[in-house]
Amino acid sequence: MSIRINKIERIEAQKNRLILINHSHQIPSDALSAEEAHYFHSRFNDENQLLVFNRYGYVVCVQYVKLENPVHIYHETLRRLGNSVLSSLQSYAVEQLQVEDRCEGNASLFLLEGMALGSYKFNKYKTKKTEKPSLKELDLFAHTIPNEHIQLLNIQVEATIWCRDLLNEPQLKINAITLTEEFQRMSELAGFDIEIFNKSKIESLKMGGLLGVNKGSVIPPTFSIMTWKPTNAINDKPIIFVGKGVVFDTGGLNLKTGDFMTQMHMDMGGAAAVATALFAIAKAKLPVYVMAMVPATDNRPGNEAITPNDILVMHNGTTVEVLNTDAEGRLILADALSYAQNYNPQLVIDLATLTGAAARAIGKYGIVAMRNSTADLLPLALSGDQVYERLVEFPMWNEYDELIKSEVADLKNIGGAEAGAITAGKFLEHFVDYPWIHLDIAGPAMLSADDSYRTKGGPGVGTRLLFNFILNLANQNQ
Repeated sequence: MSIRINKIERIEAQKNRLILINHSHQIPSDALSAEEAHYFHSRFNDENQLLVFNRYGYVVCVQYVKLENPVHIYHETLRRLGNSVLSSLQSYAVEQLQVEDRCEGNASLFLLEGMALGSYKFNKYKTKKTEKPSLKELDLFAHTIPNEHIQLLNIQVEATIWCRDLLNEPQLKINAITLTEEFQRMSELAGFDIEIFNKSKIESLKMGGLLGVNKGSVIPPTFSIMTWKPTNAINDKPIIFVGKGVVFDTGGLNLKTGDFMTQMHMDMGGAAAVATALFAIAKAKLPVYVMAMVPATDNRPGNEAITPNDILVMHNGTTVEVLNTDAEGRLILADALSYAQNYNPQLVIDLATLTGAAARAIGKYGIVAMRNSTADLLPLALSGDQVYERLVEFPMWNEYDELIKSEVADLKNIGGAEAGAITAGKFLEHFVDYPWIHLDIAGPAMLSADDSYRTKGGPGVGTRLLFNFILNLANQNQ
């Protein structure tokens, strides 16, 4: 459950209070006693400093925030400060907090975002909960911040938390069937349309990639199409998100070794991101025509599993030689990308925990991005900066096509040891005929430890990025 952020019209006395300032003179005259004010000024410096005054029943805190440039760095500093404040207040068992924003530039929105996201814990399966009481409610006092911005922040946080829950649930809970049930719940709550294809329908569409990966599983595949098309949409052609929905990846017959299978219940990070982003877009009633598509299956070495050197016939008729069954994500994405052509999209963005090569290239610090010549990456890159899920563009040079040519089929599903993230993107390029952006989120989508407000496990990468991207489009057309 996510923290609820409310706007209040006045500060109540003798309740927990956090004051945000850029300068010492911004502290309200009634906030501190004479002794506290003296202590504050004796300790005040130009660092991002928190001082806590314990009044034995409630606390009054002052958080100094240093102005920084560029602005997206300042906002990320605020999110991280929010998580730091949250940690500092845990020892005081604060469950409700009034936040008084005296800073420049609506600083509290970003600090509250860091607090709300940093408070997340996936502990539903613990039978003994030993944690102290935690923060449940944030009340914001800031005249310059409209209610709409707070509502949008609440929606964004709720969607990101839902994405995290999907990622952190074990495969016994989230499989290709139960994942669609989560999508249906989102549809009911946010008001978008959903259509779910079963195995028979997928077979009729000749989605050889999705069916091939699924052959080793006892649970049938699904293909979900979610649509938000408001009557006041600013676009006639849809923007389509496609998410990789491999709910567990053993590697298939090319079985993963050692501990490489440990986090593979989170290999559906792209699917969780696109669905929860659409949930947020619909719940916020943004006037943009958006769709999300999720091909879903697990990848297991069952009796009928595909083998190396098998040849699959994809949805668009392309033949693919499977050289490694652990390169399965691109196979199911290819069918979905091909199917998206039916909607004549304005733009398609796919998200996938696709390659270890992407994670090795840039680590957890960003997202590998690729695009074809008709897509503009700049608006999405701007959103990446704004939510601090930054994009690093990799090349799409034609020379890389040589690495995925097969001697017995049109393509092979891996390109060798070099440029693995790029050849995966080049493979997908063969299945699109519209403006297209590919995002490989393998680096930041699965964390082995907390990274400030990005919590251990699945931090929900992609939800905020896509929501912000559509929100910016909506705002530009107002």
